[in-house]
Amino acid sequence: MQRVRLAVDCMGGDHGPSITLPACQAFLANHPHAELLLVGQSEALAAARDWPRCRVVAASEVVSMDDPVEVALRRKKDSSMRVAISQLKADDQGQTAADACVSAGNTGALMALARYLLKTMDGIDRPAIAASLPNQKGGFTTVLDLGANVDCGPEHLLQFAVMGSALVTAVTENPTPSVGLLNVGEEMIKGSEVIKRTGELLRAADAAGQIRFHGNVEGNDIFKGTTDIVVCDGFVGNVLLKAAEGLGSMISTQLKGEFGASWSTKLRGLVAWPVLQRFRARVDHRRYNGAALLGLRGLVFKSHGSADAFAFERALERAHESARHDLLDGVHDRVAAAMGSLAAPHPSIPA
Repeated sequence: MQRVRLAVDCMGGDHGPSITLPACQAFLANHPHAELLLVGQSEALAAARDWPRCRVVAASEVVSMDDPVEVALRRKKDSSMRVAISQLKADDQGQTAADACVSAGNTGALMALARYLLKTMDGIDRPAIAASLPNQKGGFTTVLDLGANVDCGPEHLLQFAVMGSALVTAVTENPTPSVGLLNVGEEMIKGSEVIKRTGELLRAADAAGQIRFHGNVEGNDIFKGTTDIVVCDGFVGNVLLKAAEGLGSMISTQLKGEFGASWSTKLRGLVAWPVLQRFRARVDHRRYNGAALLGLRGLVFKSHGSADAFAFERALERAHESARHDLLDGVHDRVAAAMGSLAAPHPSIPA
């Protein structure tokens, strides 16, 4: 896909157009073949009306960050979030107005609206949220689910592994990314019954050539880069994500405090400044902004609600790359192949 068109919910997030519009402008400057559909209230997007490769799509309502899901689904039927997602729905000729959608809005509302409007793919019971975390190898580890599904069965975790493999293949062009199952230990005998049964399914998928299963991994393996993908349920994944973000923020605050404690430490900080800047850039969570909602009949990406312009631009870039590399078709094909080859009940799992 050469020309990619993104639908952007410009009103979502903590800051709305004051952040999304500068991010969109920077994105367009860096991607001369991209097009944007800027969705939101007309007066708020007036400054972007004459931008090249852009079209403003009017929406009269906004889903706030604390709106219940029911409000987004049933009452705010002309919200910027809903209209942006609707751009991914195919018309009578099978054409869509946009190739992917990006929003920094309410996560629960975004998932509910996307699932309602787009539906899930055949073979997928529940969509999952997938995001990338930096690892010590200089790359990233893709983790899913990060909060969409609190309670998961083995079949759901298998689906997450298949979808995550398709995502990493699309972004990195690695045809056989490795998959790890997050557990309290590497041994097969450890973990809950759900985890043990999931391991059996993943090993069967590996034997069928549908994924490359590494085995059980622990939390520190995510940042070691032991595997390309780590699969877990949404409760564990969300706790993991928030803990990692909190740790990064604490380290940054502590370093500033230590180097600012006295004139001598400030001088040492000046000497160490280039190293600190490289370290900061390498682990900057903003660089990894943009979580994919996998398993839907359309590409939807979630930005952090508190994202600044740099972070929101990164979410746009992630959506652009995924659409350009036909992630949607990749997920569909992988799911169809995996579900077909594993259709027969596994001997250890009740039919």
